[in-house]
Amino acid sequence: MRIPPGDNLPRAVCTACGSIHYENPRIVVGCVAEWQGRILLCQRAITPRRGYWTTPAGFMENGETLQAGAAREALEEAEARVEVGSLLAITHVLHASQVHVSFRAALLEGKFGIGAESLQVGLYLEAEIPWEQIAFPSIEFALRSYFEDRRLALERLHFSDVNRPLQR
Repeated sequence: MRIPPGDNLPRAVCTACGSIHYENPRIVVGCVAEWQGRILLCQRAITPRRGYWTTPAGFMENGETLQAGAAREALEEAEARVEVGSLLAITHVLHASQVHVSFRAALLEGKFGIGAESLQVGLYLEAEIPWEQIAFPSIEFALRSYFEDRRLALERLHFSDVNRPLQR
């Protein structure tokens, strides 16, 4: 480990050839998929946090977009086909050298199953979510952001409906 010329951080530098081996954060992508007001959750069958609940999410693969990665993870973990929508949350997880990116998504046809990395998969209303058993803070943040956004959109809708001039 040494600071290469022109850099300001220690890097793994090969003593024989001088090649710099950068270690950068890994990107985790996922989605909060909704079907008729319910959110798709998976109970993890793998470590870390086996037995805890999460939205479908995992590491990006080389050559895929963020959205394609989120859709792939939904298929792998919950056998769910989703239409990935807008960006929901970006969370930096410094201790794990990760960046988590979550999207809003629609579960297509309401179909899902138990993927290889899941013990159980189900659709949950906000009040039914096992908040104390959510696997990671970034997932809880994305879920709470999703529900808050949904509430604010409904409030805006109701407000604009009340104040819209009557159509004649």
